[in-house]
Amino acid sequence: MNWQEILLIIVILGTVVSGIILLKQSATKFHLSDEQKKKVDARKKELEAQEKCDD
Repeated sequence: MNWQEILLIIVILGTVVSGIILLKQSATKFHLSDEQKKKVDARKKELEAQEKCDD
């Protein structure tokens, strides 16, 4: 192996590892307020009602 192949392997491994770290950092959970949870639940019920009407 010459130095160019070693450099290429290091760059590829760095890219993969940095991608995994970025995904881990961006996968944090978010917290909804009670009002936002109610809106989500209401919208979910509306969509379920529409699906029943469509069938």
